[in-house]
Amino acid sequence: MFCIEAGQTGRYCDGMNRRSFVQLGVAGMASVGLSGMLRAREASAAVAKGKAKTSAILIWLDGGPGHMDMYDMKPEAPSEYRGLWRPIPTNVPGFEITELFPKQAKVADKFSIVRSLHHDTGDHFAGGHRMLTTKNMGVSGANNAGRFPSIGAIVAHQRQHIPSTVPSYVSVPVASSIGLRPGYFGGNLLGPQFNPFETGGDPNNANFKVQNLDLTSGLSVDRLDDRQSLLSRLDQIPRVVEGRGEFDAIDRFDQQALSFVSGEQARTAFDLTSEDDATRDMYGRHNWGQSTLLARRLVESGTSFVTVHFGGWDHHWNLQSGMENYLPKVDSAVSALFTDLDRRGLLDTTLVILCGEFSRTPRMNNGGNGGPPLSKGTPGRDHWGNSMFCLLGGGGVKGGQVVGSTDSRGERPAARAVGPEQIHATIYRCLGIDPTLRILEHSGRPTAVLEDPTPIGELL
Repeated sequence: MFCIEAGQTGRYCDGMNRRSFVQLGVAGMASVGLSGMLRAREASAAVAKGKAKTSAILIWLDGGPGHMDMYDMKPEAPSEYRGLWRPIPTNVPGFEITELFPKQAKVADKFSIVRSLHHDTGDHFAGGHRMLTTKNMGVSGANNAGRFPSIGAIVAHQRQHIPSTVPSYVSVPVASSIGLRPGYFGGNLLGPQFNPFETGGDPNNANFKVQNLDLTSGLSVDRLDDRQSLLSRLDQIPRVVEGRGEFDAIDRFDQQALSFVSGEQARTAFDLTSEDDATRDMYGRHNWGQSTLLARRLVESGTSFVTVHFGGWDHHWNLQSGMENYLPKVDSAVSALFTDLDRRGLLDTTLVILCGEFSRTPRMNNGGNGGPPLSKGTPGRDHWGNSMFCLLGGGGVKGGQVVGSTDSRGERPAARAVGPEQIHATIYRCLGIDPTLRILEHSGRPTAVLEDPTPIGELL
């Protein structure tokens, strides 16, 4: 068993500690039928039609960002609903966002907002699983194990045949869904070989280095390339497990690891020091900004799917101080990403997604969290999955669109209700992957990745 301690990052309101372990072991690998996977991949290839070079960057707002404080302002609602900030116009007529997003307001023609997204659960874990896999499957705070592959894992699985010396699926700096690593970002029944590679560290640190990128002392590329030595070690494992497909998984790990540490392309992709100061400043000299810049470098080098972790959105109280700290960082990172992709000619081949596991209650609370008013701090917002947002742009998505609407108090969709499946179907369509794809469960039964594979037509 190979085990890496993943560190500790505080607690959610659910009481779940974010300390977790990334574990990799032969016993935990999924057994997946090869013939069925090949058939599924061929079906997906028929849809691709030249889109195999389109990549995706998912900026994950872990903890639940409030729609009414960001992209769905309600200035005419009662004061306890409409929030603390006013909306401002963007460069698209009729498209307004929060005043804390002045930089995004200048590039709103490059992205669109789905305002009528919902999955109707206020459970962190249930919401995270639904947003990252589209599946319910009984996942909740009391039963929080991942049940289905994430969208990033499925993209990596469908593109595993494409040669690359950079990882096809990367998380910067961590793959954390409600404190679980890789949690709902993982490959789950596809196997851990489709988990994302986590860079670790803080990309804003002057001494930032990607974990496992450097060779261990005493090793050389020549020694790593000695496949005969590797095979002789694998031969010591009882061959009875080979029939379950674990050797294929192990060999895939070995090949990826070898090309990763010995290839110049990967080293270059992860080297932020080669970026000029003006570009780094544009993204923001903080973890979120530099993580987003690193994501751009990765898709530029051939990575298919990158997740960027922006954590800490569980604002049951002190919403004002939290959002006034976080939203300017989101603004600089997101606006810089669209600007940078556009000027590098990458916007048409890079899809950007911004979302979290759910939203926050349209009605502000009293800051007591069950105790006396203001006893926990100033007012905040609680869990809400009945009305949410998702930002999408680039990669073939039309910019400057607002899909759907919520009612006058932002509580529920009023027009064009959209679920996580339609978001995923849109992403798959942009990446050239068939949204009617089926994968095999452990029992060998084909399972639809999406129960409803209909994309959001207005965006395509």
